[in-house]
Amino acid sequence: MRWQEQVLATDDPSALPGMSRLAGLVRSVRTPEFAGVTFHEVHAKSALNRVPGGSPMPFAWTVNPYRGCTHGCVYCFARKSHTYLDFDSGADFDQQIVVKTNVGSVLRKEVGSPRWRREHVAMGTNTDPYQRAEGRYRLMPEIIGALADSGTPFSILTKGTVLSRDLPLLAAAGRSVPVGVGVSLALLDPELQATLEPGTPSPKARLDLVRRIRDAGLPCGVFVAPILPFLTDGPDQIRALVRQLADAGATGVSGIGLHLRPGAREWFFGWLGRTRPDLVDRYHKLYAGGANLPADYRKELAGRVRRISAEFALGAGADSQLAGRNPVRGVPGDREASFPAGSLPARSADEPAPATAAPTLF
Repeated sequence: MRWQEQVLATDDPSALPGMSRLAGLVRSVRTPEFAGVTFHEVHAKSALNRVPGGSPMPFAWTVNPYRGCTHGCVYCFARKSHTYLDFDSGADFDQQIVVKTNVGSVLRKEVGSPRWRREHVAMGTNTDPYQRAEGRYRLMPEIIGALADSGTPFSILTKGTVLSRDLPLLAAAGRSVPVGVGVSLALLDPELQATLEPGTPSPKARLDLVRRIRDAGLPCGVFVAPILPFLTDGPDQIRALVRQLADAGATGVSGIGLHLRPGAREWFFGWLGRTRPDLVDRYHKLYAGGANLPADYRKELAGRVRRISAEFALGAGADSQLAGRNPVRGVPGDREASFPAGSLPARSADEPAPATAAPTLF
């Protein structure tokens, strides 16, 4: 594959939108294999990101090798973050991808510091580390190595089948440190998936990924998320998906309703108007109060997913299994939801369980 390159200076006034705010920009590249996509390669000063104290996430640190995502999920809550770079949260999020080419070496220095406490590091909670570009850049092997060598527990959440490439490395890491692996799969309908998540692997491919992860001896929790009101929230739809997840060997399942933050909200409603205009008014009513679904709907949906998952012995969350110092329950948009079992690094056998129930941050 030949990459056409354009070297840009970060202070170039004629640079593309957002370039003036991309510290450490080395070059921007395009390739026919990724039609319409520009990759902006940068040298990052840091790799570890501290999670804000008010976040419901059950970890304190993240690593994001990419900003923007070619998966193109119309509902992605991370879309708003692209506007911080002077890109838009719509097409630019899908097509202007920032690549931190030195993230592995920077991370190794950070986790090698005597001050590093070996706390759980999560990946895939903003943009997907195994989006298609990872097949070219190969950033994750060095990241995994840095975390495992330093004794740092970590987790990965992805829709990307590129993860299969690193299964031997992840299995080896799992013998040294607690490792959690999560896959996101919200539906089985390939036609709906092709418009809702146009750059993602098919549902069948992700089911196969779950099998490969389990065959490698690793846990695999699955997020049935986001569940879309009136589109994918029916009991029969959820049961059909959970049945296939159980057959694939998933260690846990969690279902979460659609959460529409600014940035994602506008892009999603544009998609809904094009594909299901009959639902636009119903969605406006559901989300009239903000980004979250109404509490009654969330409660009913959570109960439905919990009952169906229990039919297949997949109802347990990861709350009681967490490694590290931050066993917090809840996700954005649903304080009662939890990460599925297997998706977060579990405590070692000799590490005591938390003495009290995990608190919520809402």
